Amino acid sequence: MGQGSSKPPPSSTQHVFTSNSPVNFSPDLINALQASPETDSTRSKDLELHIQRRVHSELARLEAEHTKRLDELKEQISAAPDSTTDSVHPDARTPDQSSSSGGSDHKAAAEGDKMRDLGRQSVQKEIDMLQEKLKRRRIKEEVVKDKAVEKARSEVINCLRLNDRRPLDCWREVETFKEEVGRLEKDFLDRVML
Repeated sequence: MGQGSSKPPPSSTQHVFTSNSPVNFSPDLINALQASPETDSTRSKDLELHIQRRVHSELARLEAEHTKRLDELKEQISAAPDSTTDSVHPDARTPDQSSSSGGSDHKAAAEGDKMRDLGRQSVQKEIDMLQEKLKRRRIKEEVVKDKAVEKARSEVINCLRLNDRRPLDCWREVETFKEEVGRLEKDFLDRVML
């Protein structure tokens, strides 16, 4: 015991298969294989380089597509008529422009102003609604104000300080704290899901 090696000799890891019929390779094939500088490691490196080149070319193609699309979108945005300049200063027209403008131009401008006002009103209404929801929530303040959660938290802290070597003795306090937090979470979800 201990005199022999624990690993089998390296010659036993080779497997030799014998065939029923003789296998003959041409001398040209044998010479080509022996003269080839390519090994398994060089083949794997070549494959890795090929994959990297393909990934790089694909990334470059995708980047070119995204850049082209971004340029198209920028052109569309810049080509769109800028309606904000008219809505900011509607009375900024010169007297010649206001008197010479036709009835259809005036109607179109009035219709556009009306649509903008409706849009502003709906946005303002939505903002007010969201602000009202936020006022109702006041999550952090209520958590701090909740006396039961604060009391359970302080009991857990005190127990852990007293039993610093045996924290598992505080399981009752931890369970009470979990129940209070669960109650608080349930109340919160009930308010949010209105």
